Amino acid sequence: MAGEPQSDCLFCKIVTGDIPATIVRESETTVAFRDINPQAPTHVLVIPKVHYPDAASLAVAEPQIAADVLREAGLVAADEKIDESGYRIVLNTGSGAGQTVFHTHAHVLGGRGMTWPPG
Repeated sequence: MAGEPQSDCLFCKIVTGDIPATIVRESETTVAFRDINPQAPTHVLVIPKVHYPDAASLAVAEPQIAADVLREAGLVAADEKIDESGYRIVLNTGSGAGQTVFHTHAHVLGGRGMTWPPG
């Protein structure tokens, strides 16, 4: 069922503590942790504690939690001191866009110059 933890989901297992992660922030509805394959000096993932496969499905079902993910991404940027120099929040949707874990997650990237267009 949507929103419920999935036994085969890597990020659900991080939420429950079954898989360790370097947690940098946690709220009632989200967890933020360092990416194990960073693409920038600062690369933190912010995930909702509920399971939805992508940001669009989360926003439809639980818009307040989708907003929480974005709020926490901004707080991560401030904590990591990349908020003044600039940072990027990336939400990939679908394998064609590079999504490899189908649990909503926002990448917070910073600490280096970003080019446009990305990818």
